[in-house]
Amino acid sequence: MAKEYLGEFEELILTLVAGLQDDAYGAAIAEEIETRLKRDVNLSAVHVTLYRLEDKGLIKSVMGGETKERGGRRKRIYTVTSAGMALLRAMKEMRLDLWKMVPQLKMIGG
Repeated sequence: MAKEYLGEFEELILTLVAGLQDDAYGAAIAEEIETRLKRDVNLSAVHVTLYRLEDKGLIKSVMGGETKERGGRRKRIYTVTSAGMALLRAMKEMRLDLWKMVPQLKMIGG
């Protein structure tokens, strides 16, 4: 299998899908980005990224039930695949290893 590389926004979306679990759908992901990261995001950009991650086999989706809040429309709920989780784990380890190289960020006594 070829090594998979993700852009920063793809990594962010994949991480949020994993974190939101059963609430991982486009609008909720966009809201988390705006709330937690104080970053403006276009919902269309979130959807395009979700489709791209699904095409790469890192997430999968199912249609949720109809809701009155959405006028009877259904949500597309996303979950991380085993390949997606493996990639998240590898990326986390790589990032932690790189952060350890920064002397100014090393914890005292740690």
